[in-house]
Amino acid sequence: MMICYFKLIALTGYLIRLSIASIQIEADNCITDSLTIYDSLMPIKSKILSRICEPTNSLVSFVSTNNMMLVTLKSTQVHKVKEIHGYFEVIPQEKCGKAIQAIGNTALEGRITSPYYPSYYPPKCICSWNFQTSQKNLGIALKFQNYAINEKSIKGCKYGWWKINERMYCGYYIDHQTVFRVASFVANVEFQCSSKLSERPLLVEYASYNISQPCPLGSFECYTGLCVRQAQRCDGINDCFDESDELFCDVSKEICNTSILTQQHSLFCDGIIDCEDGQDEQSCTTSIPCTNNTFKCKDNICFRKRNAKCDGIVDCLDRSDESNCSCGSTKYSHKLHRIVGGSDTQEGEWPWQVSLLYGGIAYCGASVISKEWLLSAAHCFQGNRLSDPRTWIAHLGMRTKGKAKFISTVRRIIVHEYYNSRNHDYDIALLQLSTPWLDTMRWLIQPICIPPTSYRVHTGEKCWVTGWGQKHEADDKGSAILQKAEVEIVDQTLCHSTYGLITARMLCAGVMSGKRDSCKGDSGGPLSCRSKGDGKWFLAGIVSWGYGCGRANFPGVYTRVSNFATWIHKHVPTVF
Repeated sequence: MMICYFKLIALTGYLIRLSIASIQIEADNCITDSLTIYDSLMPIKSKILSRICEPTNSLVSFVSTNNMMLVTLKSTQVHKVKEIHGYFEVIPQEKCGKAIQAIGNTALEGRITSPYYPSYYPPKCICSWNFQTSQKNLGIALKFQNYAINEKSIKGCKYGWWKINERMYCGYYIDHQTVFRVASFVANVEFQCSSKLSERPLLVEYASYNISQPCPLGSFECYTGLCVRQAQRCDGINDCFDESDELFCDVSKEICNTSILTQQHSLFCDGIIDCEDGQDEQSCTTSIPCTNNTFKCKDNICFRKRNAKCDGIVDCLDRSDESNCSCGSTKYSHKLHRIVGGSDTQEGEWPWQVSLLYGGIAYCGASVISKEWLLSAAHCFQGNRLSDPRTWIAHLGMRTKGKAKFISTVRRIIVHEYYNSRNHDYDIALLQLSTPWLDTMRWLIQPICIPPTSYRVHTGEKCWVTGWGQKHEADDKGSAILQKAEVEIVDQTLCHSTYGLITARMLCAGVMSGKRDSCKGDSGGPLSCRSKGDGKWFLAGIVSWGYGCGRANFPGVYTRVSNFATWIHKHVPTVF
């Protein structure tokens, strides 16, 4: 093993800012390679500011809380080139917070940031801003970039806590903007950083707003607090990020049924099938010109990359790029059968189904998406112990527990960086196997196809959920034989009215009368939907959460995989 130490010391009263420009190490969840930054001169676990476990070429900066910093680079494979490029500087301590007089302009007036922005902010910092508007009918609107705050629960706050006019809130990271409004002409805002690690920098823009009318006339307020034009509602485009502008709409169905599709309408010839019979994409004359680096589909639309064929992502509307490929195929026809309310499967019937064992005990499910990669739910790997890949074993090609045709340890776990444990948003994770399965096992192990971002499942569509989880909510034990249950896709608006905020990254499936559902132990497993065209199976969802198991009017909630096609291919470009 190779370990390099860098000890950095500044004058008393000053801090150290370390900027990492690039690092080349093995990506394996810090098992073999890692760069660790300590807020001391000794490698003390409680003093870790941050750990980097994969190569990066993006500039990131970290700030100490005192005048000392230790940086260690660890590697167990010294025959490969390991490099780190960066620099450090001595900086003065910085006071975070100030008094702000808002001038009453509803446009953005200024911004506040976390300490030492754009560096990662250090632990245990405290910021305090005191806002006051020019008129008592005006409040303060805070526009968070890639961040949101919710009322504090008894669990505490992982990514810092906020006190706004004596009310407590927790912050968490997301991939879009949110707006938080303080309905008072005075706003005392206090932010206390996480007490454990350095965290990503925060940028918050602020403005005044009319308390009696948060959004201007002719606009609509999203659940995220953003204001969008009323004309943007029900246009099939997710302008609010949380899909609230598209809830309680049935525009596409109405347009399809009344045959008023015109070439000027946004649903027509946009490359996405909005009508169930596909009439919105029929008789389209426009096509993307093909170049030397593209491949033409049967419908004359071109691939955007040469290796798009048989990559598990449908690029052609006619699916000709994914026909005669190896993903999503099975020898079974899956006749109607009815987990909870399920039935036994046959050997090789669901060749992408995986059982994940933690400490030797079946804990979650997963889906095969390539020779060495699985897809599962992020909530299966929450906590220091569960996030350690060395504690997990994957069983593939298995119908009966204990009789797997292929077993592999897990080399790496990638949990989505925006996973929110409070509401299970972004509930998705990738797992890399230590040993790829062999082609000779294809009769029992097959990858399921990853749907493209344009992929849509329609209300009432029949799909299948599989797993070894509990057969009844009150059970303590899971099933010994892999179970399957046919479920229906539930209308997003109905699901939202049942559970509250269902984000654009979620979908619901089940039977509204109950009886058929996923349950405890099925988490991370697949919701498999079959294409009517070529018969390929697509991973439409990942078992995520729900209220009970098989309860009437409470369908299961699944991670909508099509929303993560780009994220999956970012980490696994060779996926089927």
